[in-house]
Amino acid sequence: MEEFFTEENKIIPIVLSAIFLLLFMAVTLVLFFHFARKKIVEKELEKSAIKLDGQKKILQATIETQERERKRIAQDLHDAISAKLNVVSLHVNMLMDGSLTTTEQQDALGSVLDVTTTVLESSRQIAHDLLPPILDNFGLVEALKELLAEFGATKKVVAQHNINYLTSLTKVEELHLFRIVQELLNNSIRHGKATIIRLELHDADRVMQLVYKDNGKGFLVKQALKESGLGLKNIKSRIAILNGELHIKSNLNEGATFTININHNSYE
Repeated sequence: MEEFFTEENKIIPIVLSAIFLLLFMAVTLVLFFHFARKKIVEKELEKSAIKLDGQKKILQATIETQERERKRIAQDLHDAISAKLNVVSLHVNMLMDGSLTTTEQQDALGSVLDVTTTVLESSRQIAHDLLPPILDNFGLVEALKELLAEFGATKKVVAQHNINYLTSLTKVEELHLFRIVQELLNNSIRHGKATIIRLELHDADRVMQLVYKDNGKGFLVKQALKESGLGLKNIKSRIAILNGELHIKSNLNEGATFTININHNSYE
């Protein structure tokens, strides 16, 4: 009997130690999962904050682009139409006054006709800038070809293209893509001083890819993305609206390549 109690006295500390060890491991696991989950939540919150910050920047860029376009349209309307209509108004008042000679009346009418013709042409150009008729009537392919042909007609740049498009975007989305190419062309000529431009558009089953290349002066990509002028902000905001991805490859004196990938699922 004494041996039994002696053995029992030996087992009790072992059992207690085992229970204590199990409790310690359980507490350790609970704490581990608690802090691990806390870390995961913190990371998710950090990602959400970064995403939200990115969305804010995109929204800000979009608003800046819209405001810039509104100001440009307002300026065009003022310079090309309002000022000229004032001239027409002056001539009409002179004609209604009845103090002009026949020759002066003919001159005034001729001036009114000339100004009216100019105003009509200006209003057509403003409407073209807002929504190119060829894009609305004949689609994205013809609109891009005409845009490249217009730049090529200046003889300052050779504009090449290889376009394979299946009409998978809406009219609004096509306009965004058209404006992106338009902005890229303007940047190539104005800033890059490019003489050769190549546009490729491939619309596969799952992904649409637009590749734009020029042989211009090039730039440092990290610096350009950091500074992100209005032109690049405009491009990035439109790509974001299309739920696309932008990849830029460029170096000083090595031209630039812009690759835009748009997943079909993003706009179905």
